[in-house]
Amino acid sequence: MVQPAPAPHASFGQLFDALSANVEQVIQGKREAIRLGLVCLFAEGHLLIEDVPGVGKTSMAKAIARSMSGTWRRVQFTPDLLPSDVTGVSVWNRAANEFEFRPGGVFANVLLADEINRASPKTQSALLEAMEEGQVTVDAHTYKLERPFMVIATQNPIELEGTYPLPEAQLDRFLMRIQMGYPSRDSEVSILETHGSHAAVEELAPVASAAEITSAADVVASVHVAANIKGYIVDLVEASRRHPELALGVSPRGALALQRAARALAASLGREYVVPDDVKRLVPAVLEHRMLIAPDAQLRGVTPDAVVRSLLTSVPVPGATG
Repeated sequence: MVQPAPAPHASFGQLFDALSANVEQVIQGKREAIRLGLVCLFAEGHLLIEDVPGVGKTSMAKAIARSMSGTWRRVQFTPDLLPSDVTGVSVWNRAANEFEFRPGGVFANVLLADEINRASPKTQSALLEAMEEGQVTVDAHTYKLERPFMVIATQNPIELEGTYPLPEAQLDRFLMRIQMGYPSRDSEVSILETHGSHAAVEELAPVASAAEITSAADVVASVHVAANIKGYIVDLVEASRRHPELALGVSPRGALALQRAARALAASLGREYVVPDDVKRLVPAVLEHRMLIAPDAQLRGVTPDAVVRSLLTSVPVPGATG
């Protein structure tokens, strides 16, 4: 699906606010989830939305995709989905007397991978190269993916029958994992009014071009991160590796992800530098899904959320940035 390019915005803040307001037209009462989703977009990361059925996971993903021009594709992940359905396949062209590559769903600016944990591990792994390196290799030929490129995946955490849990290598490639949660009473009344008679998300018009998103992502990469903030990020991930309740702590990729996300959050708030509160605000969404609880801790009911709280409490917060 290709959307027409809208008029450009004067600043990063205006662009972010325009996207946020556009998504909020159809996703009521979830301002923090929307902000995190857009932070993930500008940090050039991938987003996993995990929650129970019916809380707006797919609508949120579609609203982000529809808010920018360019291309987006939806792939419904099912047990019979093949890796070639995602990456593409080479077919014989009799007229040209040669093989011709036909791109799969991953060749888009935004790929909506709906119910990603319903596909087999073999099909899930088809996304690994694209998510990490921005390219796809088929039959020894490598094809670059255009920027911006973002995978927005949804999954239901409570339904186990017919699902294949995402392996750690796949989870680690998602910059963030967020939950939508149930809306407040007032928000749910607004949902009944907005969505009661039609699918409002289908009517969203793009408010930013793909080129604008790419340029804004380049601006985010230049946001200043002081040495003590970098030290704070490293201290958090190192503490996770030593945590007695964890069998697996946060990888260096997780530290890089936290820095990228903090830069994007700071820019969205109108700052050219990162402060400790940016990092603390993002730690649950960026680090929780990268942790593996030890078996004995699982038996005692320890959760990644509890581990994150203990990390934020135990690791000293740096003082003034420099």
